[in-house]
Amino acid sequence: MLVYLLGRSLLRSGLQRLGVQSRCFCAAQSDRCPGTPQPADMNRSRAQIKRVLCVAEKNDAAKSIAAIMSNGSSRRREGMSKFNKIYEFEYHLFGQDVTVSMTSVSGHLLALEFNAQFQKWHSCNPVLLFDAEVEKYCPDNMKHIKRTLEKETRQCQAMVIWTDCDREGENIGFEIIDVCKAVKPNLQIFRAKFSEITPNSIQRACETLTEPNANISDAVDVRQELDLRIGASFTRFQTLRLQKIFPESLANQLISYGSCQFPTLGFVVERFKAIQAFIPETFYKIKVLHKVEEDTVEFSWKRNRLFNHTACLVLYQICMEDPIATVTAVTSKPKSKWRPLPLDTVEMEKLASRKLKISAKETMKIAEKLYTQGYISYPRTETNIFPATLSLGPLVEQQTQSPVWGAFAQRVMDQPGGPNPRQGKKSDQAHPPIHPTKHSSTLQGNEGRLYEFIVRHFLACVSQDALGHETVVDINIALENFSTSGLMIIAKNYLDVYPYDKWSAKLIPVYEQGSQFQPSAVEMVDGQTSPPQLLTEADLISLMEKHGIGTDATHADHIETIKSRMYVGLTADQRFLPGELGMGLVEGYNSMGYDMSKPNLRAELEADLKLVSEGRKDRRSVLQHHIQKYKTVFIESVKKAKKLDEALSPYLGAAQEIPEAERQDMEMPLPVRKCPHCSRDMVLKKKREGNSTYLSCTGFPACKTAVWFPDTVLEVSRDDSVCPTCRPHPVHM
Repeated sequence: MLVYLLGRSLLRSGLQRLGVQSRCFCAAQSDRCPGTPQPADMNRSRAQIKRVLCVAEKNDAAKSIAAIMSNGSSRRREGMSKFNKIYEFEYHLFGQDVTVSMTSVSGHLLALEFNAQFQKWHSCNPVLLFDAEVEKYCPDNMKHIKRTLEKETRQCQAMVIWTDCDREGENIGFEIIDVCKAVKPNLQIFRAKFSEITPNSIQRACETLTEPNANISDAVDVRQELDLRIGASFTRFQTLRLQKIFPESLANQLISYGSCQFPTLGFVVERFKAIQAFIPETFYKIKVLHKVEEDTVEFSWKRNRLFNHTACLVLYQICMEDPIATVTAVTSKPKSKWRPLPLDTVEMEKLASRKLKISAKETMKIAEKLYTQGYISYPRTETNIFPATLSLGPLVEQQTQSPVWGAFAQRVMDQPGGPNPRQGKKSDQAHPPIHPTKHSSTLQGNEGRLYEFIVRHFLACVSQDALGHETVVDINIALENFSTSGLMIIAKNYLDVYPYDKWSAKLIPVYEQGSQFQPSAVEMVDGQTSPPQLLTEADLISLMEKHGIGTDATHADHIETIKSRMYVGLTADQRFLPGELGMGLVEGYNSMGYDMSKPNLRAELEADLKLVSEGRKDRRSVLQHHIQKYKTVFIESVKKAKKLDEALSPYLGAAQEIPEAERQDMEMPLPVRKCPHCSRDMVLKKKREGNSTYLSCTGFPACKTAVWFPDTVLEVSRDDSVCPTCRPHPVHM
């Protein structure tokens, strides 16, 4: 308990030094934190509220929400940031009339960084970054927003968080809370929950204000800290090493590592290698053609294909001895083509990439803008089930005014039972599937195309399946079975509004069971198996979702990162091709035996973050577990770094010969103690000639402090034990 209380005290004092109020973690416990009003005090404290500060995640959202709450009568004034306005109006809240100031941040208000002594690339052995102190601070480009919040807070008695209702939005909300409570500790805090910026949704959010969820925010804090520690340590290690080993190719190249971007790169490399390793095989099959008047029907072999030429030839010759076809069965049955499921984020990214040729990154940027302007619901959702509480009729009815799909929307309203969505099986219990929230005929460019896709998808999923009638004809020639099928479309239904799916009729002649006919041709044909294709962006997103790499909100960012780092490129038909650097990095790390390009490490972390957000795992234990796991992998990777050089050499040329002194630096020995003169790390080194060992300051040549061991000492190594006497701490033995 002493350690726990001391840890909380240190955290609070550290945040206060930054001018940031530490938030209370008691929200995850059964007792309320001391700063939270008790139920008996709630009515009295709410009655004292005269002025409320509302904070959204972006200015567009603040503007739209203020317009709804004020019925378009809000008064705009300037804040200290020219990009984040303040909208003021009167509103009935907490059972009384209050003055509301609605403003915004621009995404994350605070950032995470190492303490100053660890920020420079040559300041320490990168392994120390796994345990170095980190702190949250307000970046320079956010300080104007921070000052606006501090100024507005002083005049208010309560604050309502209107950030996006997802993990990242909850964390941004707590950053806002930390900043504002540092100015006014007794500020009452509320959370608005909403999935779309529409009058009904905003009014419902105001009537059901709740508390911010610390568990959800904690999951983001854990992820941010791990991404910083893992990314910085590996990025510094491989950049500093490889720039020296391959100076002609990588002298100015940042060689970044991320625990999500690397498995994403791994998928691209794995598919490329599968294509390289693919050996085509020749196969053989028999097909039957029957010409009836102007049409030719092709019957497919039930065996599909054989890889043995002789076996196929024997069967073909048997068929040719008596090539009379007997109709063994004619089966007719109704056939349906299912309408699409309600739209979640991953499916929107994939379909926009495939059908609209818009990248996932651009899709999410456009969708976010459409959401903040009130055209669609929240675009980051894992849900493909419409909740029973969401009234679909009004959403469909507002689309009836469209000159393009309005008639179809009216058909949906008139169909028996009205809008009838096909339901999926996924729900994040936070947001409904993506759907239009108001009609527009003025959107242009990719904004208009994505909005149209979302509307058409929504109307399709609440309409009816396409209906048809399928006829399957089976025939027999010399005991070999063949079949063909025909399709008659009876009602296109959802296909009338959804051009992204295709379903074509196929007419065949009438055949009767037991009848016989002479085929126009019986042919033995050959072909070759085809290799898999390079991954498209939609394929890559599917693999990331399947293996738990990133979230629906981050897939696009990870893909963009491996493109911007030039680890991968795009072919003319927009498929991912690994670059030489990307190939070499994956091969190098895989040769070490850690499968760092595989999804396992990150997938386990994503699963733990979900449990933290649900309050089922402790944030501190999850953080320490994954720090130690990646730290172990890092130390072993440094020991086997030559494998990285060897893997990259075929792509980047011969590795540069490095002088002994520099090579010792590149091996990144663990620190033994702090230098008594400059406080930098001191590490074990060997003399260039002979086997003498000494402690050298990493500040050399600026600091020449060294400790020499006598020649009688044959071997010196560092372990993890710490001397209880030597100063300054820690001094490893």
